[in-house]
Amino acid sequence: MAGGKQKMSGGGGKKKEMKKETGLGLSFTKDENFGEWYSEVVVNGEMIEYYDISGCYILRPWAMSIWENMQTFFDAEIKKTKVKNCYFPLFVSPGVLQKEKDHIEGFAPEVAWVTKSGESELEVPIAIRPTSETVMYPYYSKWIRGHRDLPLKLNQWCNVVRWEFSNPTPFIRSREFLWQEGHTAFATKEEADTEVLQILELYRRIYEEFLAIPVTKGRKSELEKFAGGLYTTSVEAFIPNTGRGIQGATSHCLGQNFAKMFEINFENEKGEKAMVWQNSWAYSTRTIGVMVMVHGDDKGLVLPPKVAALQVIVIPVPYKDADTQGIFDACVATVATLSDAGIRAEADLRDNYSPGWKYSNWEMKGVPLRIEIGPRDLANNQVRAVRRDNGAKTDISRVFLVEQVKDLLDKIQQNLFDVAKQKRDACVEVVKTWEEFVTALGQKKLILAPWCDEEDVEKDVKARTKGEMGAAKSLCTPFEQPELPEGTKCFASGKPAKKWTYWGRSY
Repeated sequence: MAGGKQKMSGGGGKKKEMKKETGLGLSFTKDENFGEWYSEVVVNGEMIEYYDISGCYILRPWAMSIWENMQTFFDAEIKKTKVKNCYFPLFVSPGVLQKEKDHIEGFAPEVAWVTKSGESELEVPIAIRPTSETVMYPYYSKWIRGHRDLPLKLNQWCNVVRWEFSNPTPFIRSREFLWQEGHTAFATKEEADTEVLQILELYRRIYEEFLAIPVTKGRKSELEKFAGGLYTTSVEAFIPNTGRGIQGATSHCLGQNFAKMFEINFENEKGEKAMVWQNSWAYSTRTIGVMVMVHGDDKGLVLPPKVAALQVIVIPVPYKDADTQGIFDACVATVATLSDAGIRAEADLRDNYSPGWKYSNWEMKGVPLRIEIGPRDLANNQVRAVRRDNGAKTDISRVFLVEQVKDLLDKIQQNLFDVAKQKRDACVEVVKTWEEFVTALGQKKLILAPWCDEEDVEKDVKARTKGEMGAAKSLCTPFEQPELPEGTKCFASGKPAKKWTYWGRSY
């Protein structure tokens, strides 16, 4: 999608041809050319820089701070449930990687291999982790002996590499990305099932409470579930501009499949030998890309206050013959007051840029709230606040600065979610027949349809919708199911329907 204007570079990768820097502003609009708009926004908003290996990106501080804000929340929440952080190596031996057949078949095309050390070929090539089930589980079988060793709940914050794909897109599809991956083992299926949903709720909170993006919690089809797992749950987002669903994060119950392959057994309370039940769960830097796609506009990024590196930018607006020093002092004092109250604020006191240029610059970077201080504001002991989400302007007395800024940031956060939900909901189309399905798909809808829940039927839907835009597939079966009247037929096969499922094209 975003890999359009690329040329070969000396290193054998593709490099983005950057347009000449001619000041601010975007060359593409979100509605007219979404792919190019997105590529431009993430670069001009200083989220990423293109790298000389295709599919790899430099995450700049503006993006890393968003990742860190989500990490701070999630890490504290999982620690409340007694999950502990660890770190396993990046490298995987082929024997271990190939132990779980379905699992490796699912990942095989994406595995990158180290084959040389200096000039000499390695006797046995070494894989780079695409995910860490097979890296970690041989050691789970070593550490788990009896029921007192359970549950074992580990998480790691790390990078993974998935090589084989076309159309790399910053944050959304990259060859290396950052994520957390939790791997837990329990004595009973009930405990595993409970944790799957606990973690999924944390992922919902990351999207809805922090990133201000509405998501649907649901279960993946057998065709779309994690390779080698028992079942997969996910939070699914939707990008109205492209009419594509996007898997936001996944929480898998692995069942006992990996326990069988890696001999993760324990002696239960009755002295009998039993196999553990396992889960794995992950969310990645893809979250940041979804946020850019959902909230960004033709002026650039729009960042939700809860995750923004900077929540408030203070800009002096001195006119000719104004008390410039007095205005600058007021800006510095405003930042100090806000910072003391725990608000992330800075002043832009650069004297080589005009106030207008600064407005555009910080709008491009998506800072939620701009505060302007000019001679009139100084005289009236006030500041002018301008919202990034809707451009609304408010004059605030410096006496009530903290309370009113906090209130505005809360309103921005809520408004971003409300607007995104309104746009997402407007894209939902309920269909009952194949004809309605094809029409809705052509209109870039998020389709809710009755389904017979048969794998062959889903494969057939994929085959029948293949085209330039990509095939449609099931996104998830929502936990909150509308009523399914008796006698309802599957939209694709005409067989009796068993459930309502979301369908569409996806990233």
